[in-house]
Amino acid sequence: MTPALVPRVTAELVGTMLLVATVVGSGVMATELTDDVALQLLANSLATGAVLVALIVALQPVSAAFNPVVTLVEVVLRVVPAGTAAALVVAQVVGGALGAIVANLMFDLSAIDLSTHDRTGSGLWLGEVVATAGLVLVILGCVRAGRTDAIAWAVAGWIVAAYWFTSSTSFANPAVTIARTLSDTFAGISPASVPMFVLMQLVGGGVALGVVRLLHPTPSPLEASDD
Repeated sequence: MTPALVPRVTAELVGTMLLVATVVGSGVMATELTDDVALQLLANSLATGAVLVALIVALQPVSAAFNPVVTLVEVVLRVVPAGTAAALVVAQVVGGALGAIVANLMFDLSAIDLSTHDRTGSGLWLGEVVATAGLVLVILGCVRAGRTDAIAWAVAGWIVAAYWFTSSTSFANPAVTIARTLSDTFAGISPASVPMFVLMQLVGGGVALGVVRLLHPTPSPLEASDD
């Protein structure tokens, strides 16, 4: 790993760790505070949106994808070289797993407790396509419109909304999806449900890439770089 890559890998690992710790931890806290499922989802979605704003604002100057789909789209657009992307994706997956473990331990649960929450069916899979496509569309739309300063708020807004209007409650992130298998709590997902969720997330990323190229045909200055 080159010295220049170390800060980016660290930012992706720490950012994804804190994102997952928030998703899982706020889910546990919500279920401890109320039996109302709607209030549980509200608490979970607001906490996730809030932490996304904080993390993206803080880490965006270094690296703030926190999502393998976003990183892979950046490879297609030649924003990130494939070798760099591989390192970033590994950091995202490892960071996500650490975040789930930290959340479990904060609430005196087993460090790793595989989820038994099956999430399967065509409706949920379609929900992941929509959630991920929307997320990538928001990010790339901001970039190509020259509004990178708005990404944090736009992403948070999309995720909070998608928690409520998508059938899957918007995982929209393979690293987060994998990490959530490690906690048998409100936010958990069984390992058997992960492959189709990840596949649908990749499909959603591809759909968004096509839509953005149609709506914003002029590449951003970032896409002209091979660094």
